Amino acid sequence: MAGIYTVTQINTYIKTLLNRDFVLSRITVKGEVSNCKYHSSGHIYFTLKDASAAIGCVMFATQRQRLSFRLQDGQQIEAAGQITLYEKSGSCQLYVRECRLSGAGELYEKFLRLKAELEEMGMFDPCYKQPVPRYCRKIGIVTSPTGAAIQDIIRVSTQRNPYVELILCPALVQGEGAKESIVRGIERLDAMGLDVLIVGRGGGSIEDLWAFNEECVARAIFNARTPVISAVGHETDYTIADFAADVRAATPSQAAELANFEYAAFEDELEAYENAIQRQLEQRLVIAGHRLAALRERLQRLAPMQVLDRRREELDRLELRFRELLEQRCERLKEETGKKKTELDRQMEHRLTECRHRLRLQAARLDGFSPLKRISGGYGYLVGEDGKQIDSVRRVHPGQEMTVYLHDGRIQSCIESAELLEQDNICRETEKK
Repeated sequence: MAGIYTVTQINTYIKTLLNRDFVLSRITVKGEVSNCKYHSSGHIYFTLKDASAAIGCVMFATQRQRLSFRLQDGQQIEAAGQITLYEKSGSCQLYVRECRLSGAGELYEKFLRLKAELEEMGMFDPCYKQPVPRYCRKIGIVTSPTGAAIQDIIRVSTQRNPYVELILCPALVQGEGAKESIVRGIERLDAMGLDVLIVGRGGGSIEDLWAFNEECVARAIFNARTPVISAVGHETDYTIADFAADVRAATPSQAAELANFEYAAFEDELEAYENAIQRQLEQRLVIAGHRLAALRERLQRLAPMQVLDRRREELDRLELRFRELLEQRCERLKEETGKKKTELDRQMEHRLTECRHRLRLQAARLDGFSPLKRISGGYGYLVGEDGKQIDSVRRVHPGQEMTVYLHDGRIQSCIESAELLEQDNICRETEKK
């Protein structure tokens, strides 16, 4: 044997040869993605295959930042990088630096670029989304008049609401002039003041659906004053029109369901509302009846005649109470008056007794000074012709008649003479007598 080598030496030698190869260091490989795995480290491991061969690929986390889409099994891609040997397993691998979709993938990249551009402009912002009216009566449709989409929309709309008015604006949905046709249909129906617009078509490839990825279509949908429901392709298909529309429907049939309220359920709902309103009216009538009765009772209590009757009753009670108090007061006054009368009688009797005693004393004293008593002792008093008592000689003159009253009668006499005496003489004359 010329020489013996280890496995490591062989793999290192082969890796060196591959790294020195100019073509393999800057190569682009086209194939289908399979066994795609995103590692927690950020690396992506997958396999590129065609009908008869496969090669392992790895895209490191530092290169992954350049990737504008998510790798998935079944995608046709073009991966650019370097082919080298992974020494530990001895397997040949493609270390991917850049990656893009192949064929339809170019359209997809264009789709992503336009989506990012319009999103940055704010055309997909939820603040611009208009709500779809709950009860739509006029629905505009922009689609092909011969496609399956219009038949699905008519069928579902008729089933849910047979009274809805569907207005179709025929449009090309693929091929040359499709985007202009769709834009004209949106603008024409938007000017009619309808409740909602459905814009869409049936399923197809990305090439078939591309008219709904055009910027002019997205702007027409965004500028529409009428709420727009997009219904393009199948549930897994997404277009720029779906992001620009106010509501995205997975299929044309679902768009018809979103736009049309179910008339039978609407009638049931109306009946339920009617029953609820009837119950509320009955409850309110009962409550109003109770309140009316309470107000009547209150009105009766506050009515003038009722107030007057209560005031009369209160006045009668007060009068009765006043009479009772007056009688009680009178009884007390009578008792006090009786007591005071008794005390007054006692005091009057006592006072009369004292007065009688004093009167007797005064009478005795007066009796001592009585003219009659003096007359009975030999004295008398003189009365002139004019009936006045003569108490001085100055009041008489000779020849004047006078009357002398004694204790047992009177004497008529005539004055012969009158002499005025001094006071001392009068006292001596009196003592002589």
